[in-house]
Amino acid sequence: MTTYQSSLAEEAASDLKSLSEANLAYAGAFPGDLPTRQPVHTVYGGAQLFKAETARRLGQLALRSLDDYGPDAFSFARAVGMEGSEDLPTTLEAQAPLLARFKADPKAFEFEHRSAWLALTVYERVRAKLEREAVEDLRIDFEDGFGNRPDAEEDEVAVRSAQELAKAMADGVAPPFVGIRIKPLNEELKLRAVRTLDLFITTLVQSAGKLPEGFVVTLPKVPVPEQVTALVKLFERLEARLGLAPKSLKLELMVELTATFFDRFGNNNLPLLLQAAEGRCTGAHFGTYDYTASCNITAAYQTMDHPACDFAVLLMKNCFANTGVFLSDGATNLMPVGPHRAAAGEALTAQQSRENVDAVHHAWRVAYGHIQRSLRLGVYQGWDLHPAQLPVRYAALYAFFLSGFSAAAERLGNFIDKAAQATLVGNVFDDAATGQGLLNYFLRGLACGAVSLPELKVTGLTEEEMLLRSFAKILDARTARAV
Repeated sequence: MTTYQSSLAEEAASDLKSLSEANLAYAGAFPGDLPTRQPVHTVYGGAQLFKAETARRLGQLALRSLDDYGPDAFSFARAVGMEGSEDLPTTLEAQAPLLARFKADPKAFEFEHRSAWLALTVYERVRAKLEREAVEDLRIDFEDGFGNRPDAEEDEVAVRSAQELAKAMADGVAPPFVGIRIKPLNEELKLRAVRTLDLFITTLVQSAGKLPEGFVVTLPKVPVPEQVTALVKLFERLEARLGLAPKSLKLELMVELTATFFDRFGNNNLPLLLQAAEGRCTGAHFGTYDYTASCNITAAYQTMDHPACDFAVLLMKNCFANTGVFLSDGATNLMPVGPHRAAAGEALTAQQSRENVDAVHHAWRVAYGHIQRSLRLGVYQGWDLHPAQLPVRYAALYAFFLSGFSAAAERLGNFIDKAAQATLVGNVFDDAATGQGLLNYFLRGLACGAVSLPELKVTGLTEEEMLLRSFAKILDARTARAV
């Protein structure tokens, strides 16, 4: 075999050194998705309403809404507009044999009656989720959900809500992710925002002795990177004063103004905001209604499926891809609440009850469509503003993951087998990103309760492999065992 000599690399050593610096800088700026759990939603609620038991209470109210307006799997599937729900039986007599068959052999029933299986499986898991962990992420809101109040009142609420969160932590009822949204750091409200931040975090750390896991501060209406820089400096002062480890305090960006996307010179602002966060930014949340308002879109058309929102969310995806920043879509602002409420000691008329049902089901269908749309865009988190939105949040998620489960499981199993074989014989498998994407599909479904670890055995992965959360690590482990 002829050996060829090349001196080009030596001659271009300085050029390659510059290239290495650029490559390493890129790798540092785009480390990839975090191998940690992302909440599927953030529930926003006014700080004045927050109590230690709020998350648990929201779950109870969500279950009550489900009982009142979707008391069985088939009626709930029709209410939200689930795939195939138009073919489901409407009478108890017709439903009975399907229920019996589902309980006897759910796996076989999946192939016999796909739409009924999906409705029954989703409903069963939604109820279990609402009973177990109805709220994944809760934001104690001092901005829109709180409004502008006298300073003395906001001071009191900041201290009291921090004490309530410390109590929730001690009682083991705090949600897995939690945080506060302060007011904007604009000229009018910056001093108020800083005071609330100080009072809340100082009280929380003094009361609980630490920050809760997954704690974050949400910064709204950010037009310039200097606001992010200011928040980072405030974090550093708080960490030093309270004895917290450096970079313990994390932030989320609210992306809800046209100026958040582009500065006054037309430059893309999002990477500059992320850079200003100095590694503390964990999420970017799209604000549907402030953003559409800043685009001069009238209130009647300020919805999550407006083309302006698609543009904004896709731009966020492009700018924050592979940075380790979790993206969240906005909220459906049509609340699933009936127009009629019975007076004390009285009952609603039949007509009023029907109108309540129609109103709630309409709001559920709108929210279901919005959530499914976000999922198709690759955005796996959104906002919820009312406990009656929680059943439809999980229904949309579970239907999304379960509908494509079998095909994706087979594909992932084949994909990993081929990749491992290629690695074993010395070939380069150059489509690892697709493998990780398939794995992430199941990890997200697993985290939110759509699927369980035993069900994932059909992928050919062991529980230990699945918990590695990394396609590359799974391949390395399989290759090492085979050698």
